Amino acid sequence: MNRSYIICHMVTSIDGKVTGEFLSRPECEKATDIYYEINRNYKADGFICGRVTMESSFTNGWYPDLTQYKYIETYDDFIPDNLSGFYAVAFDPKGKLGWKTNKIVDEDPGYGDAQIVEVLTQQVDRRYLSYLQSMDIPYVFAGENEIDIKIALEKLRNLMGMNFLLLEGGSVVNGYFQRADAIDELSLVVAPIIADADDKPLFIESIASYFELKESKQCDNVIWVNYVKSKNV
Repeated sequence: MNRSYIICHMVTSIDGKVTGEFLSRPECEKATDIYYEINRNYKADGFICGRVTMESSFTNGWYPDLTQYKYIETYDDFIPDNLSGFYAVAFDPKGKLGWKTNKIVDEDPGYGDAQIVEVLTQQVDRRYLSYLQSMDIPYVFAGENEIDIKIALEKLRNLMGMNFLLLEGGSVVNGYFQRADAIDELSLVVAPIIADADDKPLFIESIASYFELKESKQCDNVIWVNYVKSKNV
């Protein structure tokens, strides 16, 4: 395989929702604890989230004043020498995330101290590239108008050594990966709750694809199911 191996690891409701107020309810607490435990046990090279998830979880809407930064002419990838080997990969097509450090600040060992990496398109403000370089935040380009998942995962593996990544994004970025046939396994922690009608599903605009059950476990009222992409289709 010439790209990163991807496991989509998520907490879901019984009806397959992954974002919404149900996640903060006490009935979901056990599922969330199991989710984080599995995240740590996977020992992946890093995790992938989309812009919205990264903003809500880590950057809180902050954005730099780009007038302070120079305009960079080229769309060359930027890979510093002093990388950590554990990565937080932000799929951020237009460069809308504002980072105050080049590593994730989080108490959970499955996230804390992860080296931030930006995956961009050519729609980015090129002063944002100068800002990322000033922060020593690596970035790669993977498309002109939209992120090409295949190109992104090939670059993450071949340029930065990310052989195995957890996809932990929201419905939109998960949907990009699913439609690109770039999800090798599903790791779903199913909470004993039905979500609201407006909550978001595992994938937006999915296409038909087939998986085989690899493993399942029950812990109290929570079920973990692990599917692998079918080789028979």
